Amino acid sequence: MNIHEFQAKQLFRDYLIPVPESMVVTTAADAVVAAQTLAGDSWAIKAQVHAGGRGKVGGVKIAKTAEEASQYTAAMLGQRLVTKQTDATGLPINSVLVEKTSPIKREFYLSLLVDRHEEKLCFIASAAGGMDIEAVAEESPEKIISVFIHPAAGLQFYQCREIAFALSLQGEQIKALHDVMSGMINLLVDKDASQIEINPLVEIADDSIVALDAKINFDDNALALHKDIIALRDTEQEDEKENKAKQFDLSYITLNGNIGCMVNGAGLAMATMDLVKLKGGTPANFLDVGGGTTTEKVTEAFKLIVSDKNVQAVLVNIFGGIVHCDVIAQGILDALKQIQTDLPVIVRLEGTHAEEGRALLQGVAPNIIAADNLDHAAEQAVSLAGARL
Repeated sequence: MNIHEFQAKQLFRDYLIPVPESMVVTTAADAVVAAQTLAGDSWAIKAQVHAGGRGKVGGVKIAKTAEEASQYTAAMLGQRLVTKQTDATGLPINSVLVEKTSPIKREFYLSLLVDRHEEKLCFIASAAGGMDIEAVAEESPEKIISVFIHPAAGLQFYQCREIAFALSLQGEQIKALHDVMSGMINLLVDKDASQIEINPLVEIADDSIVALDAKINFDDNALALHKDIIALRDTEQEDEKENKAKQFDLSYITLNGNIGCMVNGAGLAMATMDLVKLKGGTPANFLDVGGGTTTEKVTEAFKLIVSDKNVQAVLVNIFGGIVHCDVIAQGILDALKQIQTDLPVIVRLEGTHAEEGRALLQGVAPNIIAADNLDHAAEQAVSLAGARL
């Protein structure tokens, strides 16, 4: 789960990570009040969306007067911001952060994540921070340093010095960096975050260091333990179909293809999508209905798939075990009773009650096509989807 910058910065304050003074607003009039309250020479007006790269597409503006702060805020609110991290429709701007600015001497990059391969926490840092950190990683990887923290030993001061020297920090700045890194670790562990990113971490005129931006990603599997974090969720920043799938305990992820996939089991779902790609198609989604699904869940899963306007064919691949194939077949029939669709639906059923499932679907509608094996099913899905374009 992601949260907004203003929410992440409040968590930073709670863990004594320095951030600029700021106020979140939802109207242009409030932006004037915020600018006047945050007395200064200029303010950064930042669109609050769950995506990076805002500054390159007009999502961050510098206002020199309270009137400019109002104008920039009015221009952003109610719009959708499209960045390299969003799809073509972008994300809605429902709030704006008005932040007091300070002269910046240098910009750095600092993040903390869980490295599952090393089974440790990992700090990633670079003296080349800012909007183009991705380009630095690709073109000059030697400018990026990684330091692993053993969870049993915790953060050691020599590890802070290693990063401080890489960033050319000196004296009191090293202690300040230690405080920032300690706060990041405590926050990540306490709240079960999977990643914390500060880009940029900046050195300002008085030589202090400040987190100018803040991004936190939380482990969805641990959210039940953190009601305070769940309360920060903004569903308008998330995929509508994925949110609906969660209500029915379905594992659904929207992709950008045109072949809808409904499968039971995550491994089988991945294999099905791989086969679709192998046959020249592109999956429109990942959807695992689960090993112990019900007719109702299958109905909702099928409705989710066909609600995607990009879907031109549906591939159902079920291997009956705990879930019986006739349950899947009945779910498809129930869904077709509730929605009208002429999309070709290619169904491959194998395993427990497969014959009963095929019998339920036999001759029901001309667009329901039975496949005798997965290879053939994938070929038909790709062919029929292509014919509809």
